[in-house]
Amino acid sequence: MGSYLEVGSGDLVGLRADNPGPFTLGGTNTWIVGRGPAWLVDPGPALEAHLEAIQAEVDRRGGLGGIALTHDHHDHSEALPAVRARNPGAPAAAGRGEADVRLQDGLRFGPLQAVAVPGHAPDHFAFVVDGGVVLTGDAVLGEGSVFIAPDPGALASYLAALERLRSLRPEVLAPGHGPVVFDAQAKLTEYIEHRREREQRLLVALAEGRRSVQDLLDAAWSDAPAILRPAATVTLAAHLDKLDDEGRLPPGVERPHWPVDWPQV
Repeated sequence: MGSYLEVGSGDLVGLRADNPGPFTLGGTNTWIVGRGPAWLVDPGPALEAHLEAIQAEVDRRGGLGGIALTHDHHDHSEALPAVRARNPGAPAAAGRGEADVRLQDGLRFGPLQAVAVPGHAPDHFAFVVDGGVVLTGDAVLGEGSVFIAPDPGALASYLAALERLRSLRPEVLAPGHGPVVFDAQAKLTEYIEHRREREQRLLVALAEGRRSVQDLLDAAWSDAPAILRPAATVTLAAHLDKLDDEGRLPPGVERPHWPVDWPQV
């Protein structure tokens, strides 16, 4: 079974799905906001026990007003059809794919204020709710870091989005995986500095003459365990794209192939 996470007075609760793993940490966090009606963020994987827990919480809160996706990776979105089937009439909002409402930066969906946070995925949004809480999806995790997909301009856009979230001065981050973060400013600063540190390590490796994917990973992601090496490879591609866009990438650098054959999480 998953876990029950409560934030503040209990107006915001999280239900953690029982899908632990190296990329999902303890499991995917599904968030439920408000009551009469309640609003659901990231229904998660289509596990029957998780679906039952979601429905029980929604029913306790007077029904479902709508469903929003931070992004469409399957560990966040797979249960969407099943939740909609159990709650006919509840609209769904997403950045892409089938949805009743197409998310845009600044759009309000029930109690959720959408903030575009591309990087982990091009359709990624965070949601600001009253009380200084941001539901971050996979833009910021409760522990560890996220991979950045090498879409055009992804890393620069991601860093700008983190700076924007920090400027909102939230107090609490409710992530898509991992524990609730009660020092939001420190966590956002940590994420920004982490990406800058990776870039600096990569620049040093390039200055030393390293050019192959494996040599660059060994130098700049030496702390990444083997199971996370594919995610590091994806993020390396995003870092190289950023340096290339800025005119700072030397010639002859091997670039990772994208997409690579590994789970979208």
